[in-house]
Amino acid sequence: MGRPYRLLFDHVLTRSDPERAHHAAFRAIRAAAPVTRRVPAVAAEPVEAMGLRFPHAFGLAAGFDKNGVGIDALGALGFGHVEIGTVTGEPQPGNPRPRLFRLPQDRAVVNRMGFNNEGAEAVATRLARRGRPEGGPVLGINIGKTKVVPAEHAIADHEKSTGLLAPHADYLVVNVSSPNTPGLRDLQAVELLEPLLGAVRRRADQVRPDDRVPLLVKIAPDLSDEDVLAVADLAVAIGLDGLIATNTTITRDGLRTDAATVEAIGAGGLSGAPLRERATAVLRMVRERVGPDLTLVGVGGITTAADARARLHAGADLVQGYTGFVYEGALWPRTVVAGLSSA
Repeated sequence: MGRPYRLLFDHVLTRSDPERAHHAAFRAIRAAAPVTRRVPAVAAEPVEAMGLRFPHAFGLAAGFDKNGVGIDALGALGFGHVEIGTVTGEPQPGNPRPRLFRLPQDRAVVNRMGFNNEGAEAVATRLARRGRPEGGPVLGINIGKTKVVPAEHAIADHEKSTGLLAPHADYLVVNVSSPNTPGLRDLQAVELLEPLLGAVRRRADQVRPDDRVPLLVKIAPDLSDEDVLAVADLAVAIGLDGLIATNTTITRDGLRTDAATVEAIGAGGLSGAPLRERATAVLRMVRERVGPDLTLVGVGGITTAADARARLHAGADLVQGYTGFVYEGALWPRTVVAGLSSA
């Protein structure tokens, strides 16, 4: 898959700063959009989920386009849905740099970005200018807590984001599972998660009273099995539309990268191939618990069409990737979709 890009990545791009390389690549993707839009889409099987029609099952996970600046350019590369964010109620710079690291031997990435984004108001303004262009990808908007907002005000912070962003979303995701905002993962405890999701649901219904936006929650792979099942039960009990399994992991087990390098990188969420086994196990566990009706989005370690197909077989309705994009390049989404379609 994309051998010329892989050679370029392994021998040139790995020598560059990962965050600068990301911004340069994203600028190139946006600049090339007038050309990529003219490339015929890969023939694929549409997916019906959450009352929405997706052109196919494969999409881009949150984290790549944090501010909604390249949604349609990314769709033109072949992603059937694009999830932007994580967007917070207030703008924030994120954590100090360096905060993004590659582990090429593991085809993995460690990030501690810290929800760097322009804030819900700026993103909402940009999305209002974009409108709903015909033929664009399905748009998910991923929201999370502003770092400086204390835990006791987390609901109000999410309500602000929801009020501004829900009018522009095809679906909305509450992210309580990033390891890079202190205390955020505590919100996965059902006694805190239930009132938070209830408030987001009510606010979304207020701003879209005649057009219900689907609501999902994104969970961490590091939850115990018991806690995974508790969140699954809560999702069913309160009528969530779906779950996304999973976010990045704080574990470092089984890496090929030498321990000294991993230790020098420090804290952050690990994504990519090493996450595949646990993310699949969590997804399968949730599907067995909730039955066939709840929409499940599988993400974590999906690099090839075979990976995506395995996640669908494990119970996912939709699948997402991100780290594979880093390692495989701009042809990657079409390659995955073509592989899924030919299965």
